[in-house]
Amino acid sequence: MASQPDQDQKTEQATPKKRADAKREGDVLMSRELATALMMLAAAGWILAAGGWFVQSASDLVRRGLTLSAADVADFDPAQALLRNGVDILLPLISLFALALGAALAGPAMLGSWGWRGKALAFKGNRINPINGLKRIFGLQGAIELGKALAKVLLLGTIGYWLVVQSLPAIMNLAAADLIGAIGLAGKAIGHAMLALAGGLVVIALIDVPAQWHQRNKRLMMTKQQIKEEMRQSDGAPELKQAQRQRQHEIMSGSARKAVTEATVVLTNPTHFSVALRYRPGTDAAPVVVARGRGDVALSIRELARDANVPVLEYPQLTRAIYFTSRAGRVIPEELFVAVATVLAFVFRLEQAVAEGTAPPVVDIPPSHHFDPEGRRGA
Repeated sequence: MASQPDQDQKTEQATPKKRADAKREGDVLMSRELATALMMLAAAGWILAAGGWFVQSASDLVRRGLTLSAADVADFDPAQALLRNGVDILLPLISLFALALGAALAGPAMLGSWGWRGKALAFKGNRINPINGLKRIFGLQGAIELGKALAKVLLLGTIGYWLVVQSLPAIMNLAAADLIGAIGLAGKAIGHAMLALAGGLVVIALIDVPAQWHQRNKRLMMTKQQIKEEMRQSDGAPELKQAQRQRQHEIMSGSARKAVTEATVVLTNPTHFSVALRYRPGTDAAPVVVARGRGDVALSIRELARDANVPVLEYPQLTRAIYFTSRAGRVIPEELFVAVATVLAFVFRLEQAVAEGTAPPVVDIPPSHHFDPEGRRGA
């Protein structure tokens, strides 16, 4: 009974399947502070780079709109006038919208949360449950959000106060400057102010992103029982595996099972066909096929061989050649002697080969003994 609480506690890291399922459901790493910081940086950069362009286009638009000549009255064309005046003002605005769109997409991309998730838009009753809402407001998450809001106000308020103090003499002198110069100075001041505020938001985002990552990992943690259930669903229950292995063993007769355990090597296709070969120097004149099968029988041969520590090697073409040209209790065809002898030589020095990291040798099968999985002889 003492171990039961441990089973119910989320002490294990989330599995890849758990993370993938959560991502499909819309539970991804998100940071509002990072998104806000990127938007502010984009806006500040636009003001500093294209603010003058926008002001100049706006002033030209106002000047043309207030200027009326006799030609404008005689050849009145509102569509042409709208196109001529609208393009100049739209171009800087389009650049602003493009920067804003890029900043909005950059946030999820930086956090690895990019992508469309339709399930996140599905209706979920717990989102409108007032009890859950109160828990979010007055719970730990609400306290964290309140702390973040207070820190943001304190930091940005301090930066704003510093900016006002630094810019106060320049602001007082704007009244004495001409209109165009005053607008230019005001634009630069606003751009620098937004850039400084964006820097403060970046500092907050650098703290918020690791915090959000930690909270999401904690939210996705699993109990040991949940991991066991996932393994059952993915790989099948151990009881079912044991029953399947028992059924495979029952397919073969007792003599065939004994023959496999005494085999020298088992060749596989790797799963559709299996042949068990025995060769005892001084006793067998040539390698003997002690068992052969396909489908469930092939799986049974392979499982029995592994249980008996009989080497299992994958030689698809050679396995099919022996399967379709030999019977259990008979020696292999003479045409396959060289290929099988090469494999047996490797098996007899298997321990040395494993220690040296030597790969199984490549064998040549006579073209007359090439078979496809259906037993059709190749060209």
